[in-house]
Amino acid sequence: MNANVQLVKTLLKYTFGLVPIVAGLDKFTNILTDWSHYVSSGLAEMLPFEPGTFMMIVGIIEIVAGILVFSKTRIGANVVSAWLVAIALSLIFSWSYVDVAVRDLVMAIAAFCLAKLSENPLDTKTVNLS
Repeated sequence: MNANVQLVKTLLKYTFGLVPIVAGLDKFTNILTDWSHYVSSGLAEMLPFEPGTFMMIVGIIEIVAGILVFSKTRIGANVVSAWLVAIALSLIFSWSYVDVAVRDLVMAIAAFCLAKLSENPLDTKTVNLS
């Protein structure tokens, strides 16, 4: 693998491994932000528990996704990508934090790129984009 491609893959792997873990852990401490604010009022009304509890469940999912990126990068990156799209769609449908939704969609694309870079070279065709 080209050294630049390997560098990009490594940077993306650490980004999408560490960031979900840190964000997931913060769902329990709310040091970075009060995550319950990101739960739409419609969803909050449907929950059988408090939004803070819901965000702790989200935190566990994010921690697992980050660990998965480190252990099974292709699968983990696809999980993180899908998770970010789901978050973005939730924010767009509630029309709240649309700026965060756009950012999450961009990050989902980057996580998808990591998944593609992590595919077994024997299973993929080499494409020269230059």
